[in-house]
Amino acid sequence: MNEKLSMNDLGRMSSEEFKLAQKQSVIIILDNIRSLNNVGSAFRTADAFLIESIYLCGVTGIPPNKEIEKTALGATNTVAWKYFKTTEEAISELKEKNYFIASVEQVKNSVMLNQFSKPQKPTAFVFGNEVYGVDQAIIDKSDVCIEIPQFGSKHSFNVSVTIGIVLWEMLK
Repeated sequence: MNEKLSMNDLGRMSSEEFKLAQKQSVIIILDNIRSLNNVGSAFRTADAFLIESIYLCGVTGIPPNKEIEKTALGATNTVAWKYFKTTEEAISELKEKNYFIASVEQVKNSVMLNQFSKPQKPTAFVFGNEVYGVDQAIIDKSDVCIEIPQFGSKHSFNVSVTIGIVLWEMLK
């Protein structure tokens, strides 16, 4: 019988254990994300995948914020984060630390996600604004642009869904 697991059965780590745990060498960069619900969802997904950090850039909301917390459900207390006035500043810092920068955007010569292999070095994934996507200046500074194959009539996913798809594919 498939019986739903209780919270105790799940064996989740505490906030303290999470902070001490070995993280994936992945950083999520949110490039001018307008929706606080999307920001909260990014935190919750980052917690689920033991992501190193989230970089919040430009107009992207920052904790503490009641609207972010609605979807983060406490993940703003576990996942490390840093704010940058511009996404360019975040990219510059990560390039100095030898991170591979992968923007998730539909561009000419993009690499389909199912054909992309995560590099053997720390990687930052850039996720763009809900309307305009990743800014062209950031695309120009990226090592690669990754695109999620899509088959229907719509040409994009919600950014929070995109984050989940990309991280699952990279970390499975």
